[in-house]
Amino acid sequence: MSNHTTPLVPTPGQTVGPFYGYALPFEKDNELLAPGSAGSIRLQGTVYDGAGETVPDAILEIWQPDAEGRIVQKTGSLVRDGYTFTGWGRGSVGYSGVFTFTTVNPGPTEPGAAPFISVAIFARGLTNRLFTRIYLPEDTAALANDPLLSSLDPKRRDTLIARRDPDGGLTWDIHFQGANETVFLDFQ
Repeated sequence: MSNHTTPLVPTPGQTVGPFYGYALPFEKDNELLAPGSAGSIRLQGTVYDGAGETVPDAILEIWQPDAEGRIVQKTGSLVRDGYTFTGWGRGSVGYSGVFTFTTVNPGPTEPGAAPFISVAIFARGLTNRLFTRIYLPEDTAALANDPLLSSLDPKRRDTLIARRDPDGGLTWDIHFQGANETVFLDFQ
């Protein structure tokens, strides 16, 4: 019996993606409520890498309160029934780098707070998922008073604020790196 111990070598890190269609998508995963439902909007955008090229195989997950600002605690996220809003969705990015969700405008969770949607991003080349937020553009006073946004340089702050589309939907793009790099959050 030897007292000599062999040092353990750490397992090399692996990236989060690429993703393949088997077992990840589920029916209506990007529909937090049925398209055309009262109050429904389309949230869309494009995912870009550091070179400005679209990323065709990312997956986004969103969490949000309902239109009144209530944190929803209903089941049904993985088996959609077409009318129950659960506040959670998952959407894969298409070959063109575009994602889309059918959701509602989130309400503020407390009076005067800026409404936002929480986002997790999984993509090839990332060793961990990324976290960020999408803020609605309208309530400029609430945006100015938001603790996260007010801590950022104004140009960086703009990477978290969606654009309102003519049809009432939201457009918000993700940039992994570069001049327009999206602000990502670090939860320790």
